[in-house]
Amino acid sequence: MLSTYALDSQVIQKGLCTGCGACQGLCSYWGSNRGRTFCYYDCERSDGRCQRFCPRMPTDLDALTRKAFPDETVLPELGPFRALYLARAADPVIRGGAQHGGVVTALTELALHEGFIDGAVLTRAQDTLDPRGVVVTDPAEVRACSGSSFQIPPTLAALNQALREDKLHSLGVVGTPCKTLAVCKMRCDPLPENDNHAGNIKLVIGLFCGWGLDWDGMEALTQRSAPSGASHVDIPPSKYHAIEFLLRGEAQDIVSVNLDEVLPLVRPACRACADMTAEFADLSVGGARSADGWETDKKWNQVIVRSKTGEELLELARSRGVLEFKDVPDTALDKLKAASMGKKRTAVRTLHELCGGLGYLAPNAASLPALEE
Repeated sequence: MLSTYALDSQVIQKGLCTGCGACQGLCSYWGSNRGRTFCYYDCERSDGRCQRFCPRMPTDLDALTRKAFPDETVLPELGPFRALYLARAADPVIRGGAQHGGVVTALTELALHEGFIDGAVLTRAQDTLDPRGVVVTDPAEVRACSGSSFQIPPTLAALNQALREDKLHSLGVVGTPCKTLAVCKMRCDPLPENDNHAGNIKLVIGLFCGWGLDWDGMEALTQRSAPSGASHVDIPPSKYHAIEFLLRGEAQDIVSVNLDEVLPLVRPACRACADMTAEFADLSVGGARSADGWETDKKWNQVIVRSKTGEELLELARSRGVLEFKDVPDTALDKLKAASMGKKRTAVRTLHELCGGLGYLAPNAASLPALEE
C-alpha cells in the first residue's frame, strides 16, 4: 500500500486530519494551505515518517503511553498525572499579552534563558488569524507568540525542518493535543533507519483544547464580529455558551458571539479527538476554572505536571519567582476529570460514525469502550 494512499484513505478522506503538520517538512510530497493538508505526489514507500508521526494513523496508544510515562502516574480520565496547579506569570507584562495567565510564555522564556532548551517551536498569529509555526531561539521572541488562534496551523512542519537541520539539540515544542501526540510518536516510534533526530526534542508543553475551527470560517467570523481586529479570542465556561473577541484598541471592548454560530465551524477531526488536556506532554496548560468566577479565572492557568522533565521546569519557575501560585480548589481535579471524560465520550460517538468503531484513534483506548453504554 502506498503511504500517501494510506494517509489519504484512512485519515484525510475520513475527516480525521488534524492539520498538525507532522507529515510535512520531511520531504517535498506533503503540504498544506489554509488548514487543509494535501499530497503533491504518490509515494512508493510502504512505511515512512509521515505515516509514523501522524496522530491519526494506526497506533497502540495505550502502549505508547506506557512507553513514555510510568504506569503508576496514568489516570484513565487525564492520562499521565503527577500534580495539578493554578498558576500565572509573575510578570504583569506577560499576563497582559497572554491568553490567560501567561504560564506558557513565562515557562518558554525561562527554559530558553536558563538553557533548559536551546530553541522552541511555537505558533505565531496576526491578530489571532493566519497562524504559522516558527522556531525561536531568543527569549525576547517568545512574547510575539502569546495568545491563541482557533485556526489550526501545521506547526510541526517547522519542528520537522528544525530536526532535519540538526542545529538545535534541545528543542521545546508547544502545541495542542494532536500535536503533542504526534511528537510523542516521533520520540517513541521512529523509523529505525531515520528518526529525524527526534532525540533533540527535550520538552513538550501541551495546550488544553476543545476544538479548532475551519480556517475560512474562523476568518469570516472574526471579520464579521471584530472588523477592526481582535487581540484575543477566548471561550468562557460552558454556561456562557459564547466565544469572545477582545477588540484591539485602548478601550479593550469585548464582543460576545453565541456559540451556536461557532459550532458548525468545528473541524470534524476535533470531534473525533478524545484528548482535551494534551495527555502526551510534559506539562499541560489551560484556562483556570474555579468558584471565583470567569473574571478571575481568565487571568490564571491550570497546569498539569505529567513527567519528571515538566516537574523540574515548574520547580525552576517557582524558585526563580517566574510564576505565582494559588491554592487549587478541592473540586478542581474532579471537574477537570469530568470535562476530559466528556470529550472522550464525544470522540467515541464520532469515531463510530466516521470509522465504525474506536479502533486505534483514541488515547487510552482500553478505558473507552465502557463509555458507549
